[in-house]
Amino acid sequence: MNMGYLINEEKVFNSGHAACPGCSEALAMRYIVNTLGPDTIGVVPPSCIAIISGPQPLSSMRMPVYQTTLEASAASAAGIARALKAKGNDHTKVVVIAGDGGTYDIGFQALSSAAERNEDFIYVCLDNEGYMNTGAQKSSSTPYLAYTASTPAGKQTPKKNLAEIMAAHRIPYVATATTGYPEDLARKVAKAKEMKGLSFILVLAPCLDGWGLADNAGPKVSRLAVETGVFPLYEVEDGERYTLNYGSKGTPVSQYLSLQKRYRHLNQAQIEEIQLEVDHNWQHLQRNFST
Repeated sequence: MNMGYLINEEKVFNSGHAACPGCSEALAMRYIVNTLGPDTIGVVPPSCIAIISGPQPLSSMRMPVYQTTLEASAASAAGIARALKAKGNDHTKVVVIAGDGGTYDIGFQALSSAAERNEDFIYVCLDNEGYMNTGAQKSSSTPYLAYTASTPAGKQTPKKNLAEIMAAHRIPYVATATTGYPEDLARKVAKAKEMKGLSFILVLAPCLDGWGLADNAGPKVSRLAVETGVFPLYEVEDGERYTLNYGSKGTPVSQYLSLQKRYRHLNQAQIEEIQLEVDHNWQHLQRNFST
């Protein structure tokens, strides 16, 4: 366990942005960019994040932000990082802040290629498990049986395990995080800031509207995702060294599902099926911590 990290925020992310009240992504962006500091260049594709950061030339962040195309975030970040290096600038950090649609799906080709080349930037995916900015359609991050506008009976395929896919690229650093554990999130961003090569941080960011949550429920649901084993928090260095930060406490997954309207169509047998899937994934992940 990694506890007691002191969050040292610089005033980079500002109030007055266009996020929904209680938005988990806005909270995550606060800890991410304030931890990175003003000597940072952001790359943002079309997403809720682009709306939060502001329409160009306006921005809610006191650092340069380049709004790129949906499929080209990693390629854009690689180009900016290489240009900085060519100018002799080895101190400005480049960070992508993208959603799951622009990471798991549309932007994955560029991300995988950048990982293969071990480009020198941080990639943060704010994972709200769907295309929430365009009406809550499903992405490959959407969990099994979750309701979306394009899967009204529940998604029939499991969520893509992107953290493990990125770890398989053997990049220097992969981590999972969530706004329910802000000290853990800030510590991982600070760690990535000091590393060379590609760092990938996957941040679970519940969408209040898309998941059907109360305005103040984001952090609570984020913590339940961890405590049930749905979304464990861990780190992988060089694709091999696993460190568990926070994981399952044996809390029934039904407690997590019951707070979300996107699961209200489930019957008891389906809830038990999801519990079995979560248990299997947690046991599979634990084997990596014992090696």
